[in-house]
Amino acid sequence: MKILAVNSGSSSLKFKLVEFDAGQGRMSAASPSIRAEGVVEEIGPSPRMRFRESGKAEVQIACHAATHAEAMHGVLERLAGERRSRELAWSIEAVGHRVVHGGERFRDPVRIDDAVFAAIDNLTELAPLHNRGCVEGIKGTRTVIGSKIPMVAVFDTGFHRSLPPKAVTYAIDQDLARKHGLYRYGFHGLAHASMAALGAAALGRPLTALRLITLQLGNGCSAAAIEGGRSVDTSMGFTPLEGLVMGTRSGDVDPALVAYLVRHGGFTIEEVERLLNERSGLLGLSGLSHDMREVLLAAEVEPDSRAALAVEVFCYRVRKYIGAYLAALGGADAIVFGGGIGERSALIRARICEGMEWCGIRLDGVRNEAAVGPDPGVVLQIGADGARPACVVAGVDEEIEIARATVDCLQKKPKGNGKGL
Repeated sequence: MKILAVNSGSSSLKFKLVEFDAGQGRMSAASPSIRAEGVVEEIGPSPRMRFRESGKAEVQIACHAATHAEAMHGVLERLAGERRSRELAWSIEAVGHRVVHGGERFRDPVRIDDAVFAAIDNLTELAPLHNRGCVEGIKGTRTVIGSKIPMVAVFDTGFHRSLPPKAVTYAIDQDLARKHGLYRYGFHGLAHASMAALGAAALGRPLTALRLITLQLGNGCSAAAIEGGRSVDTSMGFTPLEGLVMGTRSGDVDPALVAYLVRHGGFTIEEVERLLNERSGLLGLSGLSHDMREVLLAAEVEPDSRAALAVEVFCYRVRKYIGAYLAALGGADAIVFGGGIGERSALIRARICEGMEWCGIRLDGVRNEAAVGPDPGVVLQIGADGARPACVVAGVDEEIEIARATVDCLQKKPKGNGKGL
């Protein structure tokens, strides 16, 4: 079965065409073959596509992609190859879309029909930087393939639906919380699920027997405490704004800050939302960039600069969450780093783990420096010999998780008679 997995970010769209062997029992449990993969970056101002077909070198392709819908047009056109027809190359049999926020309604992957699409669209307000891109990606796919090929929505919040009441509940009026669905949902679920599985493989132990702290560190950042394969706490909350310092998002702030800026700063609610989502985090702290690579370079040149403070605050916040989750789990078997920063920056990993010998975290300097950008599905050890918890870097593969979830969803007995998009 050939699945196109689509992973829409705030300004990018990753995709992977994978094939599962129907003759190997439960399809999603088998290791799929990757037929093609790529990413459309900088959607809007200066888009570009990177594309690689199995067995061939990666190519850079100029493309027009002012929106995620147009990016999907470009992806599907590329996959169609020279035929340039609606009959796609390699006979895609289903498309799986990552959707960031599933709200209260969506716990498990679901086949997309008109009602499901409308419900996802209505959730955009809860994750404006991401759900909008997901919705556009679905729209763009529909305009090319119509309703002949089934599409499945796979929710980033789904993995965290196992959170216990003590972790999911905000200390506010519970009648109000129930009325408006004001709970901790958690995000980056596909990434945390991938990191947990890879961490277990690295330790050579069943996931059900492990306590793990997973760190998804990229433009968006989150931490999760995972016990027995189930998420029991996570740093993001009702929206993806809560928790760690991110590229442009503030992470944890005193909620009274919002009212203060409205009353005394001349801001509207919408302007404060944009401030916290789009002009804070590394960008707001450094006054320079949301990109950790640029911030690190500036901090190296000027050790007392705002950029240096941004790095310090970023690492301190992650370290603080590690400490909190060690307490929540009663210890951990491994710390798993993932995401663009987590996978590629040895310096940031070292800064995060600095001074944590008290709880057993010790990095091997040589291993840590060598562990840069592992391939998807690859795990690299960076901890010192005998240190517990172990520390590893995981090549997160969200697209494979999307594809597996899509296969599982389509193999279940369908419920209802919703008309596919």
